[in-house]
Amino acid sequence: MKKEYDIIVVGAGPAGSMAARFAAEQTVSVLMLEKDRDVGYPVRCGEAVNKKGVEEFIDSNEKWIAAKINKFSLNSPNGTEVVIEFQETGYILERRIFDYELAKTASNAGTEILTRAYVNGLLFDSGKVSGVRYEFNGELMEAKAKIVIAADGVESRVGRWAGLETHCDFRDMECCVQITASNVNVNSDTCYFYFGKDFASNGYFWIFPKGENVANIGLGVSGLIGKKKSASSFLDSFMEKKYPNASVLTKIAGGVPCSPTLKKISAPGIMLVGDAAHQVNPLSGGGITSGMIGGSIAGRIAGEAIKMNKLEHIFSYDKKWHDRIGKRHEIYNNIKNGIYNFTDEKFNNIAHAFNKVPYEKRTLGKLFTTALLNNPSLLIDVAKVFVI
Repeated sequence: MKKEYDIIVVGAGPAGSMAARFAAEQTVSVLMLEKDRDVGYPVRCGEAVNKKGVEEFIDSNEKWIAAKINKFSLNSPNGTEVVIEFQETGYILERRIFDYELAKTASNAGTEILTRAYVNGLLFDSGKVSGVRYEFNGELMEAKAKIVIAADGVESRVGRWAGLETHCDFRDMECCVQITASNVNVNSDTCYFYFGKDFASNGYFWIFPKGENVANIGLGVSGLIGKKKSASSFLDSFMEKKYPNASVLTKIAGGVPCSPTLKKISAPGIMLVGDAAHQVNPLSGGGITSGMIGGSIAGRIAGEAIKMNKLEHIFSYDKKWHDRIGKRHEIYNNIKNGIYNFTDEKFNNIAHAFNKVPYEKRTLGKLFTTALLNNPSLLIDVAKVFVI
């Protein structure tokens, strides 16, 4: 590998690959370092995305689509089911393949990619980040860069080393666990969500189909709940009752920062993207497409900064992210805080009331309006998201 690059990206997830690609497309030199042996493995998410959000960056391809979704099934504590059909298609991904294809787009744009490269420190020049230290094949190495983009996940170590505050309050850190299971009978075009204290208190439980009789099954609960009862306990209880004969193929667990974006996501010589910047949707916990958007914005700005020879240009990243999605995530966070405090009785009443809405007129906007009917301030937030 070379000893110096214009831009070094740490982490080859969707956000990192998009940052590398959009920088490299401007004919600047880019190196992307990934600590794991393979891009896209291990998988650490529910794999659900919006088709439109994905196709902003890559054409749909059947090889990384496990299922196509056009319905939500929302289930209240007493078993009342609400089904909503929506116009836009959603996908359940095969992340191992999807992430690999995204990394290929970065490589095709000119990015050099190195796997099994463990970044363990930063280089500094007069207080500015100027490169990385990493271990590769048992050897300690250094690479200089004008800009480092951190895409290294929750509570980014790279960001902390640069002096940025990447900590997430434990109340906003969702404790998540998920299995991929076979012998699970669900509709392949429907995502299932369960709400209530027995399913996922201060959070939600999901089933995302991945083909015939296979599904991702998991949940996320707030840090407050996770301290009292583990996410795995909720999952085990559900599986014993609902799918006692299912076979578990994989199991993952971890934290998801369900909070607004960090106050500062750039500093001299460094930018944060994806989970490292807390660019996850606070309401849904989904971070694939929003991370790709954050990565694309950061990569484009970083490339521009190199070409203009004005490295301070990277400080425009914070505002451009906020204007594109960040301010909407703040609204989602307000809605989340309102919904997560609902009692089981409230969830049951919402499901009962919404089932009176004619099937063809059901929308997510109307569902949230029904849920927050007695909370005017949050209704305004819902209007901002679904109406304005």
